[in-house]
Amino acid sequence: MELFVFPKWVNRLRPLIAVILVGVPCYVVGVFVLGASPRTTDVGYAPVQPIAYSHTLHVGELKMDCRYCHTGVEDAAHASVPPTQTCLNCHARIRAESVQLEAVRLSERTGHPIEWVRIHDLPDYSYFDHSAHVRRGIGCVSCHARVDRMDVVYQAKLLTMGWCLDCHRNPRPHLRPLSRITDLGWTAADATEGERALLADWQVAPSEDCSTCHR
Repeated sequence: MELFVFPKWVNRLRPLIAVILVGVPCYVVGVFVLGASPRTTDVGYAPVQPIAYSHTLHVGELKMDCRYCHTGVEDAAHASVPPTQTCLNCHARIRAESVQLEAVRLSERTGHPIEWVRIHDLPDYSYFDHSAHVRRGIGCVSCHARVDRMDVVYQAKLLTMGWCLDCHRNPRPHLRPLSRITDLGWTAADATEGERALLADWQVAPSEDCSTCHR
């Protein structure tokens, strides 16, 4: 009986087969993990808005306070987006006929709100209260970065559970005097002696309990 014998070059395929069997699954898992990571899917997200609103101009150059538009940030869970009338407080007289502001004028005529696209959108199972953070010394820049330098606002931070817990476990680097909450350029190096003393004595101990954010 004659036995079928593979040619010797077949032996060279064994390392290749081993690499395929081990490497391909690892590659697929790696692509999925990296592709689904918030660092890939969320950071840098900058949707097209109905109006090309420049924070560089309004906040950076004109020095508008964040709270002028985001009125609920100190008193409510949501910072809120400005209604049409807030825009018209200035633009009823300033660049009132600008083509770029047609969406504002249309909103005023029809009574329909401007459909801003939400950028920093946490999952529905997560609860975040802006007022609880702002009133305890966490400034806008900690979560939103230097929006005063953004012509188009984008998500600059991860906003993941691990990212939030890092701050809850060590909030000290993020604390600032309440008078500096919306001062995006302020750093601890700019603190006065009185402000440093205030921060040193400020007992901020955020909860790490699951029910704090998942209700």
